[in-house]
Amino acid sequence: MLLLFVLLLALIGVPLFVVIAAGALVGYHDAGIDYSAITIELYRIAETPVLVAIPLFTFAGYVLSESGAPGRLVRITQAFFGWMPGGLALVALAACALFTAFTGATGVTIIALGALLYPALEQAGYPKRFNLGLVTTGGCLGLLFAPSLPLILYGVVAQQLPAGATVSIDQLFIAGALPGLLMIVLLGGYSMWVHRDHEVPLAPFSTRAAKLALRECAWELPLPVVVLGGIYGGYFAVSEAAAVTVLYVLFVETVIHREVRWSELPAVMRQSMVLVGGIMVILGASLATTNVMIDAGIPEQLAALVTAHVSSPLMFLLLLNLFLLALGSILNIFSAIVLVVPLLLPVAVGYGIDPLHFGIIFLANLQIGFLLPPAGLDLFIASFRFNVPIPEVVRSCLPFIGLLFLSVIIITYWPGLSLALVR
Repeated sequence: MLLLFVLLLALIGVPLFVVIAAGALVGYHDAGIDYSAITIELYRIAETPVLVAIPLFTFAGYVLSESGAPGRLVRITQAFFGWMPGGLALVALAACALFTAFTGATGVTIIALGALLYPALEQAGYPKRFNLGLVTTGGCLGLLFAPSLPLILYGVVAQQLPAGATVSIDQLFIAGALPGLLMIVLLGGYSMWVHRDHEVPLAPFSTRAAKLALRECAWELPLPVVVLGGIYGGYFAVSEAAAVTVLYVLFVETVIHREVRWSELPAVMRQSMVLVGGIMVILGASLATTNVMIDAGIPEQLAALVTAHVSSPLMFLLLLNLFLLALGSILNIFSAIVLVVPLLLPVAVGYGIDPLHFGIIFLANLQIGFLLPPAGLDLFIASFRFNVPIPEVVRSCLPFIGLLFLSVIIITYWPGLSLALVR
């Protein structure tokens, strides 16, 4: 009866964290475990040091989005790549990927950079449908690059499981670099190929414009070097790098550029923490549910069921991709990580799949889910932002989605792409 009640809550649209927490309560009740164990689980998660990085990186990304940094990012990439066939398209992809990596929210990228890139592409002579598909798709490209929130969240969830106890956030940052670059290269190559006949006027390279763009970005350009160099060089832990990022961004945007006033910071903080709060509540409730499933032996039962019908690791990976693509089209990426990773990671490890490789496969599939009906979030944001019907947004994204599918296949069946730099 209690389980039916939980299912009813989900069907009538009760918030996800309430449904998950109710499921945990049902499991604890059936197992005869005191409900205080859920509170203990929430406290244990709150003590995880790396979780501090999530609100800090998110806040820094939102501050950047409120400043003139998006415009400076577009201008510097345009200055260095605008002379190439399809160069402005490369600018859009690179700018979106970098911006999403720091904000952790693809929708913020579409809203913040779309206002700059979409008119610029149209003014340069690129077809409208191409522009719409490029900007909508580009928003999801940064999820595999440090310091992306999904990467950090996957690492946190995996570390709670015996199968993923050796996963570190630093290794995930490294593992996502080449797969993320592969996606940008494929989409960038397509953009250059379709405009190879120079029907779009090319802007000649200007040393003066390049120097001016470099001067404008002189304070933002060191940021990735400071963050990633500090982490990989062993100078910062991930949480410390997040704190340095916030201090640096606040100093640059409020003191140097003075584009974000101190009086605006509480509103920016409130906006960013709404996203973080949702993630944290879902994470705490989901990990309580995960303990119930582990105690009930559900991961082992699932592994036995899968191995009884799927003998080949290659076939398992194919089925995994199909499942994750379907999952990504109906569930947001943060919920999918905390709900599904505890179930599938032990099964994947049983097939000899490295937890780091599994994480990159998982996120690469789910980022495509932002672009798939019926619930692809980026489709709705792009439709609202550019005042275009959703079916038209979907049609404009189809060539880019096809290339992302190809990249997922390569990432899945070429483990070295994810693991070479780590190992």
